[in-house]
Amino acid sequence: MSTANSWSEQQQQFLDAILQAIEEKDFIRLVLSQFATRSDELQKVTVRSIVLQQQLQLSVLYRYPRQDITKNYPLSEAITCLSELLLQAKQANLFCQHKDLQLKKTKKSWQLTQQLKSAQHTEVAAIPPQHDRRKKRYVDQNSPFLKYLGVCDAEGQVIPSMARKWKQINKFVEIFANAWQQLDFSQQLDSSQADSSQPDSSPLNSLQQRLHVVDFGSGKGYLTFALYDYLQQQHALAQAPQAVVTGLELNAQMVEFCQKAAQACHFEQLKFYQDDVRRYQPEALDVMIALHACDIATDFAIHSGIRLNAAMIMCAPCCHKELRPQLRSPAVLQPMLQYGLHAGQQAEMLTDTIRALLLNAYGYECKVFEFVALEHSSKNKMILATKRKSPPQPDAKILAEIAALKKMYGIQQHSLELLLNDQWQAHDIGKKC
Repeated sequence: MSTANSWSEQQQQFLDAILQAIEEKDFIRLVLSQFATRSDELQKVTVRSIVLQQQLQLSVLYRYPRQDITKNYPLSEAITCLSELLLQAKQANLFCQHKDLQLKKTKKSWQLTQQLKSAQHTEVAAIPPQHDRRKKRYVDQNSPFLKYLGVCDAEGQVIPSMARKWKQINKFVEIFANAWQQLDFSQQLDSSQADSSQPDSSPLNSLQQRLHVVDFGSGKGYLTFALYDYLQQQHALAQAPQAVVTGLELNAQMVEFCQKAAQACHFEQLKFYQDDVRRYQPEALDVMIALHACDIATDFAIHSGIRLNAAMIMCAPCCHKELRPQLRSPAVLQPMLQYGLHAGQQAEMLTDTIRALLLNAYGYECKVFEFVALEHSSKNKMILATKRKSPPQPDAKILAEIAALKKMYGIQQHSLELLLNDQWQAHDIGKKC
């Protein structure tokens, strides 16, 4: 094993502890972080042990800003791989059944710390999560797509490093399912009260034959696949129309990966395309999804939903940048907003408040809430909008409230407002995140 001159005694001890944990079957997972690279390069590495063809191997998940790459190594090759990674990472955490170790680089040296687990904690870690199995799940753990996407193993067990993603998938489908049931109920009400001379009085009339779903910025497709799978099950139970789901993504490799996975799962009405949310113009849209679409890409996605009279709009805004440079603190708030962190939080709140109010003005009922806990994702806010009515004109009272907010904070433009007023210009695009 060749290592650089900077290889320290603590690093060697940490590597030995990894190998010992694997040999003694005490190993749970290894997480390496704080890589000294550019922002577009490797961010985090998660390592777990697996058995392939009756041989113990290490599965290494490399996390990049726009994609995850998984590679499996025989134990002999894994040692060299781990040695190289330990030279690049400034922090490494080893999680075992009986103890946890942390290796961290300080300004002067490496520090290796160990924490022993109590017997009670060890028993809990060793026992399969029976409690989780009794929870209501909206996604079948044995669904083939979970294996193709690397969430579950061949036996249908959730891979430990994907536990948070598994929870996020189920929470997302749960939110959709609850909102869908309310829409279905409102459709019955609208239909019973509608004037027969106005067939479009219900916003859900278009859902009677096909349900068109578009996921703007689908990424690796975790939520896109899960929603399609759920809707397929609902359709089989005659509780939803046939779903046609489209995933839109800029990354060509992601698109190719997801399309192959969809074909392998025989998801015939699930398609993935490479395109920009600012250019893509779907012909029909009943459910609009945009999770973590960067900055004003969220506004373009919401605009598509409103323009096409979508019954449901689900978005988790990300990378708010447009309003921050425009923000002018009211005199009474200047002591609070003089701090950059507070000003940034205020700009984010103002951005999403205007988005929610504009949705209200165009006939949507809006909820803004925490999607998942902060421990799972820092981008955890969701705007959920469901269509309740189709006003001939946007609500003037709500538009006045938006105007007052903009005046108070000195805001000159908000992309969603410009798009809805057909005033948006190409030069209004800010820098891409």
